[in-house]
Amino acid sequence: MSPIRASRLNQGQRKPQGFLYNWLPPGSLKRRLTLWLIVPLVCLLLAYWITDDLVMMMITRHGSEFPLPDFTGQTVIEAQISLSELGLKHEISSHEYSPGKTRGLILNQFPLNGTKVKSGRTIKFVVSAGQKLVSIPFLGGKSVRQAMLDLETVGLTLGEIAWAFSDTLPERVVVFSYPAVETEIPLGSPVNLMVNRGRASNFTYMPSVVGLMLDQAVIKLEDKNLKQGIITYRTDENYLPETVLEQSEPTGAELDVGTEIDLVVSTTE
Repeated sequence: MSPIRASRLNQGQRKPQGFLYNWLPPGSLKRRLTLWLIVPLVCLLLAYWITDDLVMMMITRHGSEFPLPDFTGQTVIEAQISLSELGLKHEISSHEYSPGKTRGLILNQFPLNGTKVKSGRTIKFVVSAGQKLVSIPFLGGKSVRQAMLDLETVGLTLGEIAWAFSDTLPERVVVFSYPAVETEIPLGSPVNLMVNRGRASNFTYMPSVVGLMLDQAVIKLEDKNLKQGIITYRTDENYLPETVLEQSEPTGAELDVGTEIDLVVSTTE
C-alpha cells in the first residue's frame, strides 16, 4: 500500500511574509492608526500639492510674467496695438499740458517699463494735453511797461514794438497788439505791440537781445536808434561764443534815442 499523504488541513498554515505585514500586523492598533490617520493625511498633502502647484499655476499664470515695454513717446492709439498683442489693458489716469509735445502723446506710464507683469494687467498712462493756449489780454491804452506786466501775468512775453504816429491818441501808449486781443496762442509766445509815438520824438524802447549773437544784437539795437556800449566778456561754456548773456537796460524800458547799451557776451576762453 502506498503511504498515506497528509491532507492540506493537516499541513501547517503558511504565514504571509513581508515588511508591511510584520510592521502592521492585521488587527493591531498600529495598523488601525495608519489606516485612519496617516493614509488620509498623505492623501490630504497630495491633494494640497496638486492644488498649489498645478491648479494655482493655471489660475495665476505663474511663470508667465514678462517685462513691460516702454510706451512713453507713443500715441495712445499706437500703444493700443502692442497692448492688445500682449493681452494688456490701459486707462488714462490724467492729462497734462506739455510744451512741444503733441496732444495724445504718452508722457508717463505705471508700472514703469521693465516691470514684470502678466496678461490682463491694466497699465495707466499720463497723456499730453498738448500746448496750453492762453488768450491775449486787452492792452490798448496802456503803457509799454504795463502791457509787458499784463502779458507776463497770463504767461506771454513781449515781442517786437512798432511805432505809430497820431496826434489824436495819447502818446507812448499801446494802440493795439498783434495777434489781436482775445486771440488764443500757445503759452510763452511773444505778442507784438503797436505803440503811438505821437509827433516825432526823441525816445525809443529797449528790445530784447539776450540770447542773440552779438552781431545780431547790434543790428537790433540800431533798428531801435540805440547804440552799442561797453562789451564785457564772460566765460560760459553753456552758450556759443559771442552770445549775449545780459543787457544793461530791461526789455521795454523807455530810452532816449542814441542811448548806449552795455552787453555781457559769452566766451569759452
